Amino acid sequence: MASRNNSSQIEPQGFHQRHEGACVLNRRQWLAGAGAVSLTAGKAWAKSPGGALADEASPSATPLDLTEFQPKSMLHVAETKVPRARYSVIDFHTHITSVAGGKNGVELGEKMKDLAEPGDLLQVMDRKNIRMMVDLTGGVGAGTVETVRKYQQPHPDRFAVFTEPWWEKFNQPDYSRFQADAIERAHRAGARGLKVQKVLGLYLREQVTTGPLVKVDDRRFDTMWEACGSLKMPVAIHIADPEAFFLPIDRFNERFEELHHHPDWSFYGKDFPPFREILDAFNRVIARHPRTQFVGLHVGCDAENLPFVGENMDRFPNLHVELGARIGELGRQPRTARKFFEKYQDRILFGTDAVPPPYGNVTPQQVFGDDLYEIYYRFLETEDEYFDYAPAAVPPQGRWRIYGIGLPDGILKKVYHENAERLLGLRI
Repeated sequence: MASRNNSSQIEPQGFHQRHEGACVLNRRQWLAGAGAVSLTAGKAWAKSPGGALADEASPSATPLDLTEFQPKSMLHVAETKVPRARYSVIDFHTHITSVAGGKNGVELGEKMKDLAEPGDLLQVMDRKNIRMMVDLTGGVGAGTVETVRKYQQPHPDRFAVFTEPWWEKFNQPDYSRFQADAIERAHRAGARGLKVQKVLGLYLREQVTTGPLVKVDDRRFDTMWEACGSLKMPVAIHIADPEAFFLPIDRFNERFEELHHHPDWSFYGKDFPPFREILDAFNRVIARHPRTQFVGLHVGCDAENLPFVGENMDRFPNLHVELGARIGELGRQPRTARKFFEKYQDRILFGTDAVPPPYGNVTPQQVFGDDLYEIYYRFLETEDEYFDYAPAAVPPQGRWRIYGIGLPDGILKKVYHENAERLLGLRI
């Protein structure tokens, strides 16, 4: 049922420190030097009695801290509530577990941290028509075995677990063979696919946590990609963040507030490779391994450049994409996004990058819960205008709102579950 109101603002949830791959950096020193961010009203202009513009002092013209700026939209537009997906959903991109140890952005060890209990997840899943959640960060070795045992084995039609590369073994002799064998062991234990985080390309170094960065297309991973292809295990890969993260954190950066709050997310300077260099290396990997099915997470890691992503999908029939944490980008280009969905409807997967609270609270666009899924469903199923892309008082990724793309039923079914079923070899 559509209704009308002045604002689609959603009340904020609590913010807490997020556990990100067990590698959380101290931001206090950076923030202390960053200074306050403010909007200065300065002087008010008004017409003088003669009609000319005159400079008037205004008692309300006081500085306002940007963090306190929460404007309410004056648009009177339809607001469609979508409490439940029209068709059953496979959320291909979630994080309900994570590796417990790490250093300098690299996950270390087999010990896992469970971020939510299966029973708590199932309650939300049932309300939102989520048939299955794919836990991409299922760890390595004994960690993967334990994650499969806790989530997938008791609920084989509700949870699927992926394994990950064994990064800490990278500098050991014959790593290439070891990693391929580890993939085979994880597959026998029940792992459905492989998740590669941006550890590869941005954090992994020749001595694991020190030395030169290892490139995405490093040949030592060729056996790993080939093993996934032979075992029909899709590779879900995230190798680059939004392009703004590779630019200076200054007044021209549209993600200034996001990077101001998370300066450790910046990959500008130091020895980080340029944004396009990382994506080009990924393309070389896809080209070298045509039997392996790759899922470029976050809309191929370049949701702000759909023509480029489309070119890659035209070149590589083994490339798929998913939506996690990127409806903020897709929804501000609704006409282009709609055409993209229409053209590539057989290779787009539904995903949210959801992280259960309290771990996900620091990134509202990823907090697992009813509010998050209702926003995704509204974006995909309606043509509503100018609404929030995250359950937060202030847009967390940039100060804009989004527009729904109103997909037809045939495409919705594919995006919601049919494409993921085919890729995972499932039928739900």
